[in-house]
Amino acid sequence: MDLNQQFEQAVTESKELKDRPSNDTLLQLYSLYKQATEGDVNGEAPAMFDFVAKAKYEAWSALQGKTQDEARQEYINLVQKLRN
Repeated sequence: MDLNQQFEQAVTESKELKDRPSNDTLLQLYSLYKQATEGDVNGEAPAMFDFVAKAKYEAWSALQGKTQDEARQEYINLVQKLRN
């Protein structure tokens, strides 16, 4: 199975986890997914008072420069860790 197939499988598995991950872990999953599928963050930062959107934007922005394949692999590893 190639990396893209493993990533797609991990995305599916992330939606079927027994326990809901912590907010920090959800943010990590979100940012790795965005980096893996879209690359470096783009667009303007959300308004200061939109706390959820701002946290997501900042988490994704922190991954700037990470390749999409690196982000895919980290996402896969994190989902595997959460499944155990």
